[in-house]
Amino acid sequence: MADGPLAPQTQRVVANFLRPDGTLHTIPSKHAKLRAVLDHLAQSFELGRTYPEREVNDLLRRFHPDHAALRRYLVDEGFLTREESVYWRTGGTVEV
Repeated sequence: MADGPLAPQTQRVVANFLRPDGTLHTIPSKHAKLRAVLDHLAQSFELGRTYPEREVNDLLRRFHPDHAALRRYLVDEGFLTREESVYWRTGGTVEV
């Protein structure tokens, strides 16, 4: 799992969808579980940094082959913001 302050309950939900190597065996269909997994994935993006779409795809491909769905969910759920082909992290759990 990504380093960060995910609540223990959220960590358990995320762990149910991760293989030992950290990849997702499936993308959750239930909204609350999907948001927990997206929060975990969002921690892979540095706050304050912009990412070209290709880099976002490469990063998400490490977790699941359907990187386009993950990217779309991250944007739709407010974890990433997109302008043209540039993305940046705008949501998710933040360590303080």
